[in-house]
Amino acid sequence: MSHDRSFEAGQAVVHAETLPAPAPRTTDPEERVDGNKPTGHLQERQFAKLAFATGVIASLAFPAFAQDGIGPMPENAQPRSYGDGWDCDAGYRVEGAECLALDIPAHAYPTGRSYGTGWECDRGFEEVNGTSCIPIPVPANAFLRSHGYDWQCERGFRQERDACLPIVLPEHAYLTEDSSGTGWTCERGYAAVAGTCMPIAVPANAFLTNATYGAAWACERGFVKIDNRCDAIILPANAFLDQASYGPGWTCERGYAPLSGDCVAIDLPENAYLDRSGNRWSCNRGFRLSNGVCILGR
Repeated sequence: MSHDRSFEAGQAVVHAETLPAPAPRTTDPEERVDGNKPTGHLQERQFAKLAFATGVIASLAFPAFAQDGIGPMPENAQPRSYGDGWDCDAGYRVEGAECLALDIPAHAYPTGRSYGTGWECDRGFEEVNGTSCIPIPVPANAFLRSHGYDWQCERGFRQERDACLPIVLPEHAYLTEDSSGTGWTCERGYAAVAGTCMPIAVPANAFLTNATYGAAWACERGFVKIDNRCDAIILPANAFLDQASYGPGWTCERGYAPLSGDCVAIDLPENAYLDRSGNRWSCNRGFRLSNGVCILGR
């Protein structure tokens, strides 16, 4: 048994000595092994180089987080009152990673806004070409409005281009707050005619309406307007006064119809009813009018 094992070991040694030696590994200038693609280790190195280059390009395209106030806090800045980051002080604006002073002209103040000029003119001044603030010219007999960007004439004056001219009040007139027009209106009982206030001629049995537009007077109840006077309404039997602006000034009671200045009783045919006005009638449903009567419809 031991003899057989010695024989097998000897054969193994002989076989190993007769096998050809493995070919040597070669590396080309492109780090290829035996002409094959790079191994896993070399691929990791190349990926790391690519990631570094990508980071450099991104840093050039997006220079600094400081533009959004989330990088290192520069001078003339303060931490935000909420959240992370910082904001430039009043009168400064973020530029790159710094807070640079705004060029604020005289008679202006910083707004704190990141758009526009970053400043506004003081009350009573107006901006010129986005570079300066000059006083708003206020004419005599005028004052600045509450917002401070415009002016308004004092009471008793009206604007005429860039000046405030006195309002000339005619007799029987008073000042109004209307900035357009004449600036005055006539007293009750007077109407504006050619820059003056003329008395309104009110006929007998009429009263003033105080209307700005339309009729200056109207007839009292029981009277109707005829031309420029108010005539008494002649009320027929079975009628009542109706103050409508049109018509004779009266309306027939329900069940009566007007006819030649009178109110005559309506002869209601069979299968008919009075309509909403009470002064006309219609046939019942299923019937139709024929020669003054209601007949069964077809």
